[in-house]
Amino acid sequence: MNPTLQKTLRFSALIPDTVNRTSTHRVDASGKGVNVSRVLTQLGKPCLHLTQLGESLRPLFLDRCEQDGVALEWVESKSSIRFCYTLINDADASVTELVEEAEPVKNGTEARLMAAYRRLLPGYETVIISGTMAAGFSAVLVPSMVRHAKESGHPVILDLRGRDLVNSLEYTPDVIKPNLFEFAGTFAPELVVGNRLIDHTAEGGAIKNRIREICRALCEQYHCRIVLTRGAESVWYAEPGSFGEYAVERVKPLNTTGSGDAFTAGLAASLMEEATLRDAVAWGVHCGGLNAGLLKVGAIR
Repeated sequence: MNPTLQKTLRFSALIPDTVNRTSTHRVDASGKGVNVSRVLTQLGKPCLHLTQLGESLRPLFLDRCEQDGVALEWVESKSSIRFCYTLINDADASVTELVEEAEPVKNGTEARLMAAYRRLLPGYETVIISGTMAAGFSAVLVPSMVRHAKESGHPVILDLRGRDLVNSLEYTPDVIKPNLFEFAGTFAPELVVGNRLIDHTAEGGAIKNRIREICRALCEQYHCRIVLTRGAESVWYAEPGSFGEYAVERVKPLNTTGSGDAFTAGLAASLMEEATLRDAVAWGVHCGGLNAGLLKVGAIR
């Protein structure tokens, strides 16, 4: 519900306060939902991405989705699609993200989106809701989507944070999959300083123990499973009665943007085949590593 046109630029060196030029660049349809849908498509899992689109950049967005084979359903929002930028610096192997905030969607967008969601829901097995909403949507939209899905017997996977995640818990989503920073910011803000998580490898495992306690309580109260990615560090995962850890494959990254979304797609695809949570995490890790080795955002090939 927050589409993006992602501009990726790769530089041999990125030098501040000078003109930096590159001939290696691309534009892709992006946003967490598109990225998840693209990887699911590449995994051979039929899926449909539901979103809102508006204004003059819509044809470009639709063209990029068509090129990638991403099936798309959209409603009119009369708001321009934002650009976001990934700057890759080969000199120090850094990846910098520049994010535009989205324009508010116009009146009526939420009603049109919810109507489309209800109409499409019976034709699909699993619902995955990823990322933020553009301004203009209400706080009840995501919880309503989760409620409708669960009432109709659909498994629900949420890659969300903050208010949208908290307000959805009462409808018992099956899997919660934010990254650790997002999870801590939502349920343990004392672990977050500014835009960073305090060192979760320090204090003799005290941070991990705190997260484990929160996961245990959430799993028991809402009968859900939780998967927390931590970038290049091991993945923590929990289900009622257990807490586990899975090491991340060491890869030479090129563009890590979208790796979390590739992980979500791999996790979901594996769970749809009734894999154990550990095996699903392993496949998610593999897909995230494939994405990190590519220039294209949110892709595994």
